[in-house]
Amino acid sequence: MASGLFAILDDVALLLDDAATMSKVAAKKTAGILGDDLAVNAEKAVGSPASRELPVIWAITKGSTINKLIILPLAFLLSAFAPGLIVPILLLGGAYLCFEGAEKIHEWISPHTHADEDQDPQQPGANDDGSLDEREQKKIKAAIRTDFILSIEIIVLALGTVIEQSLAIQILVVSFISLLATVGVYGLVALLVRMDDAGFYLIDKAESMGAEGNGAMAGGLRRLGNFMVAALPQIIRILGILGTIAMLLVGGGMYSHNIDAIHHLLEPLPGLLGDLLAGVVVGVIMLAIVSLVKRLRGAGQAHK
Repeated sequence: MASGLFAILDDVALLLDDAATMSKVAAKKTAGILGDDLAVNAEKAVGSPASRELPVIWAITKGSTINKLIILPLAFLLSAFAPGLIVPILLLGGAYLCFEGAEKIHEWISPHTHADEDQDPQQPGANDDGSLDEREQKKIKAAIRTDFILSIEIIVLALGTVIEQSLAIQILVVSFISLLATVGVYGLVALLVRMDDAGFYLIDKAESMGAEGNGAMAGGLRRLGNFMVAALPQIIRILGILGTIAMLLVGGGMYSHNIDAIHHLLEPLPGLLGDLLAGVVVGVIMLAIVSLVKRLRGAGQAHK
């Protein structure tokens, strides 16, 4: 009886050891995508009023968790029964990411093209009853949609590193990477958006220390606090740019890595430059198609 229990425990220990080893491999493979995920979702999550930043991030985190719970079992089922559908799904997701990136660049070039933004210049926030207002809900939904596409990429890439392992190893490794992608990314985003609060705390602490006679240390804390407060808007601006580039890189990479003709065409270029070029081309095409559809719908409604 005891020997049987020890044998089970030994098997469990071996399984966990194999899962830990493969998790390291999968983490290395997905590190680039996780970095892109951080840049994209940080850009999506920031920009709300200070009192609404953490509620927005928490809402997106819950949506991201639901995304993972939907994608994980579907990924295992597709891998087992319909592996041929994985690439088309990735290409559809890539088209959406490229479109978002191209649309963001178009907004930078022509910042007053959205009528709804012109009509309502206020930032998203909460209604009087504490519920999310319409603009904040749209922002959260857009972030969750983008997270869904990036989650597919992360999960499929992680699954590819353990595809030859047992089902138990696959579930443990891919689930761990999914958890890391959610908790790690949005945990860092939450810390980032509170950087200015930490800066103000250090400034207040420096003032109290200066009153007590600790002038040298108070000066150092005050400089650090001022730097953190001043740096946050610049970091957010940089993350916005990096997030847009990341969407084009990830979306373009889905095409350059999965379509041989595009891969051979872009082969002379460095990897990231080729992925970026593919993302820009696909994004411009998708943006043109969406714009054409909107114009046709507008013309049809005008005739009515």
